[in-house]
Formats: sequence, C-alpha cells, structure tokens
Amino acid sequence: MEWVNAVLQGALLGGVYALLATGLSLVFGVMRIVNLAQGDLTILAAFVAVSVVQLTGLGPIEALALVVPLMMGLGYVLQRGLLDHSLGRGVLPPVLVTFGLAIVIQNLLLSIYTADTRGLNAGAIETDSIRLSPEIAIGVLPLLTLIVAVAILVGLQLLLSRTGLGRALRATSDDAQTATLMGIDDRRMFAIAMAIALGTVAVAGVFLGIRTSFGPVDGPARLIFAFEAVIIGGLGSLWGTLIGGIMLGVAQGIGNQLGPAYPVLAGHLLFLLVLAFRPQGLFARRQERQS
Repeated sequence: MEWVNAVLQGALLGGVYALLATGLSLVFGVMRIVNLAQGDLTILAAFVAVSVVQLTGLGPIEALALVVPLMMGLGYVLQRGLLDHSLGRGVLPPVLVTFGLAIVIQNLLLSIYTADTRGLNAGAIETDSIRLSPEIAIGVLPLLTLIVAVAILVGLQLLLSRTGLGRALRATSDDAQTATLMGIDDRRMFAIAMAIALGTVAVAGVFLGIRTSFGPVDGPARLIFAFEAVIIGGLGSLWGTLIGGIMLGVAQGIGNQLGPAYPVLAGHLLFLLVLAFRPQGLFARRQERQS
C-alpha cells in the first residue's frame, strides 16, 4: 500500500505541475515561443496575491477574482508592448526577451518584497484530508489543485475547439500570414493568447503559494518543472501537459518512496528518458502540413 500511496500522492502533485505548465504550453502552441519567464511570472502572481490578501482581507482563493484579471491585463500589455517587437526575427530574440523579463521580475520582487519568503494561508483546507483506507489519505488541497488544473484544461480545449476566438487562435498558430490575409489580426491574437496564459499563471501562483512558501528568486526552479511537464507531454498539447505533469509527479512520488534524496532526481530521469526516446514528447501535436 505504501507504493500505491506514493503513486497517488505523486499524481496529485502532478496537478501543480500541470497548472505551472499550462501557460507555457499555450504560448508555445500559439506563438512558438519558449517563455523563460514562466516561472518568475508564477512567483509574481503569488506575490500579487499576497498584496491583494493584505489589502482586501480576502482569502487566497477568493483573491483569484482580482489576481487573474490583473495578470491577464499584464499579459496583454507585455505582449503588445514588449514581445511583439521580437516576433518574426528568428527563434533567439523572443527567448532572450523572456530571459531578460525574468531577470527584471526577480529584481523587482526583491526591491518591493525583500528576499524574505512568503506564503498564502488558506486555513483548514491546507491540512484537511479524505481517508480512502487506513493506510491511504489524500489531501483536500492537492485534490482541489488537480481538479482545477483539469477544469482549466477542459475550458481551454473547449475555447479552442468550439468558439470563433479559438478558431482564430488555431488559424494564427497554424499560419499567421494566411490568417492575416483572412482578416485576422495576428498580433491581437498573440496578445489574447498571452493574456489567457497569464490567467492560468495566476491560478498556478496562488495554489503554489498555498501549498508551499516562495521567494522572489524561486522562479527558475518552478520553470524547470513546468518545462519538464510540457516536454514529457509534448509541446503545444494541452492534454499532453496534464499527463506530463502527472507523470512527473508520479516519478517524484516513487522517488520519494525510495528515499528523501531521490524525488527530484527521479523526475529528471523521466525527463531525460523521454528526450532520449521520444524527443517530440509523448502527445505532441501531429504536424499535418508538409513543407
């Protein structure tokens, strides 16, 4: 039963990684940009939540009603005011811009919040659990995190497949020049995609802040896990992101069962195995257009 519990707890941990990776996967799927600022934007969202909670007295989960729109607005402004200027100039410029953005965010957070670690207090939900058997119990917060991750991915999938905005985003992703000829403003679509991505980042930041403490320079560590989940699942695949996050969490859960020194190593080994034998990821989107 110990191994069953390790797998179960790892799968729940995968919900956190799926939330962290969703925005990264969406941005790459639409704009073909690897956003190196993803982890730092997640930490920024967590600190924004800290400020909102302090100013309004709301709980962290209720604060999402303010944090999500704020981060979505930031995403739209960042895309139109910064990232747009790097598009169409090759692969490297957008990567360098997001790398520079990550450094700016870290230093901005250090200036405003100092180097002290913070946390978000959600009350009893942090310690409540549901007992499935005498040996196995699942935490309410990890279960809620996984449910929210699945709900967000279902919502995004419905948005992309069932709405006019989703069709425009998919058309822009497939061929931005042709989409422009059809009357679609590709730059506006990119900005909307970034806004949606940062909305998911806001949710990830709040749940991460409830689950564990965080500091201004923790972004790169979060980026690694998000990047691994996306690569395992397949770049640009939303459902692949969920499965990749769960697989990464399960690997870490099994590693933790082997010993306290092995959780992160087990996740990295899974990542390397996928890179070695299926570098496009397990559920990468099939390329239908041939050059």
